Amino acid sequence: MMSSYFVRRVKSGIPGFDELIEGGFPEGTTVLLTGGTGTGKTTFAAQFIYKGADEYGEPGVFVTLEERAKDLRREMRAFGWDFERLEKEGKVAIVDGVSSTVGLPSEERFVLEDRFNMDNFLRYIYRVVKAINAKRLVIDSIPSIAFRLEEERKIREVLLKLNTILLEMGVTTILTTEAPDPAHGKISRYGIEEFIARGVVILDLQERNIELKRYLLIRKMRETRHSMKKYPFEIGPTGVVVYPSGEIY
Repeated sequence: MMSSYFVRRVKSGIPGFDELIEGGFPEGTTVLLTGGTGTGKTTFAAQFIYKGADEYGEPGVFVTLEERAKDLRREMRAFGWDFERLEKEGKVAIVDGVSSTVGLPSEERFVLEDRFNMDNFLRYIYRVVKAINAKRLVIDSIPSIAFRLEEERKIREVLLKLNTILLEMGVTTILTTEAPDPAHGKISRYGIEEFIARGVVILDLQERNIELKRYLLIRKMRETRHSMKKYPFEIGPTGVVVYPSGEIY
């Protein structure tokens, strides 16, 4: 296998994280970001898209299936991230996958239709990626895709198809999912997500000294040497920061 020295890296935009994965994600890879509710998955993924477009010249697409695009923009302003500016500059596209589903009108430029069809979904995402020449993609989240399917059991087939399309597009992708019980090895809801992804990052909340602390674990990252330790991280005024030294608390 080719040495990781020759692998082109995509910077995550997360301070402290890239030094844990030899400088960044392998270009064109699909990474599963998994964790329980409130662990910071959406913020981590949004930071990946925002910093990529704003600092590294890599346009990105954020597909939001959990909340409306305008709500996402508002929440991310708390970190000083002006998504609207980047959208106007053609560097970021936010795909609203919520409004039509719940029967609300949307003024967004990119909106998924209310009748969910996986083939149409994939074609639409492909078109949006090509429209802005995106190098990065986030789909938030896999359980929301499964929820929209007529038969949730089809999720395995759907994820395999999704992975094939993502590899074809050549974008560096973060897929988010729920981890039912990471402490006991259940790191994804459907048990297949971690097998289609070339990288798996787990975000976790653990009780320490009568308060919850945030930890990150790189479970898998192809073409990359990485530690299997848990590293503390926090969500501060400027977003997610990882502490490779472990010195934070």
